[in-house]
Parts: sequence; C-alpha cells; structure tokens
Amino acid sequence: MGESKRTMLVVAHTGRESARHSATQVIERLTAAGVAVRVTEDEVPALECVGATVVPAGPEAAQGAELVIVLGGDGTLLRAAELARPAGAPLIGVNLGHVGFLAETEPDGLTQTVDHLLAGEYRVEERMTLDVVARENGTQIARTWALNEVTVEKAARERMVEVVIEVDGRPLSRWGCDGVVCATPTGSTAYAFSAGGPVVWPEVEALLMVPLAAHALFARPLVVSPRSVLAVELVHEGGERVPAEAAHPDEPGPEASSGEPGPPESERAVLWCDGRRWYDLPPGARIEVRRGEMPVLLARLGGLGGQPAGGEFTDRLVAKFDLPVTGWRGRPGRSGR
Repeated sequence: MGESKRTMLVVAHTGRESARHSATQVIERLTAAGVAVRVTEDEVPALECVGATVVPAGPEAAQGAELVIVLGGDGTLLRAAELARPAGAPLIGVNLGHVGFLAETEPDGLTQTVDHLLAGEYRVEERMTLDVVARENGTQIARTWALNEVTVEKAARERMVEVVIEVDGRPLSRWGCDGVVCATPTGSTAYAFSAGGPVVWPEVEALLMVPLAAHALFARPLVVSPRSVLAVELVHEGGERVPAEAAHPDEPGPEASSGEPGPPESERAVLWCDGRRWYDLPPGARIEVRRGEMPVLLARLGGLGGQPAGGEFTDRLVAKFDLPVTGWRGRPGRSGR
C-alpha cells in the first residue's frame, strides 16, 4: 500500500470505550516511533487516529503489515483474523473482553507490549485452522474456514437435529442432538470446552469433534489425526425441500420460505464458523471439515526466555480459569521424580 517502513494494522472493539481509548494510545505510540499505522474505514468514526492511514476493511487491509494489533476480546480477534490470515500477518491481542483466551496481554501491560513490539521482541507461532465445505446432493453450497470451530446446529430451539457422523470416509454413529462442534486445539477452550470437550494444548496437532447434548449411548468427544476428514450428514427422512440461502455474516439469516410445505424442523440446521459466518443447511446436507490449508499466525511475547510452550499455556489456563494450585511442590530444574 505504498509504505516502505514498518507497518502495523490496529483493530479495535469500537463499541467499548476502553478499547477506543487503548487504540488511540497504541496509534499515538506507534506513529511517534515512526511506524506506519493503518486503521479500517469502518472504525475511523469511533477512533482518534491522527497520522494513521485509512484502508478498506477487506483482505488487502493487512497486506504487507508486520503485525495486526487487536484491542478487544476474542470476538474482535476472530474478526481481525479474517483480515490477517490472507495477508499472512501475525495477530497480537490485548484483552479488553472477558476470558480473552486468544489475547496475549492485559490492558495494564499495554505500554510494555507496544515497546516489545517496537523492539521486535516477539515470536510468531502458527495455529491450525479448519476448511469446511457444505454440499447438497454433491453440489457445493458453502465453503469457508474457521480458527476456533465449525458447528452444525439445530435450526429450531425446541427440536433436535438428526445427524450421522463420519471419520475418514467411514460412518461412526447417528445422533439426535442439538448439534456437533468440530474444533481446532485453539478452539478447544472455546465452544468445544463449554460443550464438555477436552482442553488440547496448542502445539498438539489434532481435530476435535464434540456432540452437543446428544441423545445416544456413544456420544463422547473425539480427538482424531490432523490428516483426518470429519463429516456431518443431516438425516433426511423425506418431505419437501425448502431452498436455503447463505446468510450475510453480520445479518440474521432469513427464514426459509416458499409456497410449498417445508421439511420438518428436525431436518433443518445452521452451519456456524467461529460464531461469525453462518449458512442455512437444507435437509440431507453434508458438511466436511478438514485441516485448513492456511494457518493463522499469532505473535507471542512469552516464551522468549526458553520456557516451553506447554508450560506457558498451562500458566494461561491457571490464570484465565483461576485454577487452584496451592500445594504445588515443583521447582524449576527438578526432574519430577
């Protein structure tokens, strides 16, 4: 975009005053250090961004940027990931939300965080993503991706959805359920965690499948190879099909309607990706989930002193969930024997 010096994109949750104030601080500190700062045009009205370059909120926003600095919660970071992923730009989040599992730092460390970034004192790690394709009678009706999870959920609150699940081309079980979550290790602490799935350390390469309130004897969370392909098929018992249309990510989905009788509510479902992009699914639809071809990059300040990534994630779990560790007798350098 014409900049020849260091360039960073700043993304904020403009609905929160704390995020707006923090974004202004970051922009001022970066520009004072000679860094070219970008902000997206949809955030400009809410931010004081003197000296920043305004760019469209699209795939080109992060092109050529060294970093994407995100001020908000995990939802804001997931939105920023849509800009950063195609550009291969690392994300770093300052948590201004609730749990903020994807964020790297808290607001009280904002100044120090920016100083570390200016000094180049950060490392970059890759996070697995998911590629998802939905088909009806072999015809593709949706294709998208997710960092945390892909979910197939019932369309009617008072009914279940009937699904057959498949791993690597072989049927595994049939569930009457509220839905199915397919998640990455990064997403194991998000929706999959709430549904009773396992916590998976980020450096573990695996795919997760977690049923949502399934009425079945065998309905346990599954952990499979990252090379596996997971599939969810909506059981179609018959009835007239109502055409389904992909919904806009930021708008509520339309009710399927036609002059003909529609399928039973138990056969209708919705495909959600990271809680941001969604598509109506017709009866009999097949959803395939596999490891994404393009990862998301996260910038990290921790681990520069040689601490293993697993230990860093363990500390994050303890801090975020306020886990009791009183009585621990371990010490650095001990063998554990």
